[in-house]
Amino acid sequence: MVAAESQSIDDNDRQTQLLRGALDMCLLALLAREPAHGYELVRRMETAGFGAISYGTIYPLLTRMRRLDLVAHEQQASPTGPPRKVYALTRSGRIHLDAWQKQWNRFADTVNAVLDPIEHSPTRS
Repeated sequence: MVAAESQSIDDNDRQTQLLRGALDMCLLALLAREPAHGYELVRRMETAGFGAISYGTIYPLLTRMRRLDLVAHEQQASPTGPPRKVYALTRSGRIHLDAWQKQWNRFADTVNAVLDPIEHSPTRS
């Protein structure tokens, strides 16, 4: 049981580290499809399979991306409360997303090339 718990902790930590490196790119990609408010972005990330991502993670990242002119926001009326900020990709955000996607694809290809021989090589005892 201890080994299973340890594996789960290791898996969660690895997932967190991987997400940390890709979260801004994923948010930009989601906004490239359609503008959204923070709550909607959290929901889209969960639907995409990233699991529960806190608002405390998303909102500071959106604020940073806004300061960097990667996203812009506008206030829109909410049917259930105060106005909300709806974020959209800027031209600069589109340029950065395109560059990051190319960089990510090169990186993923490199990692996959390193890992692929592991799947096909015999294990040593």
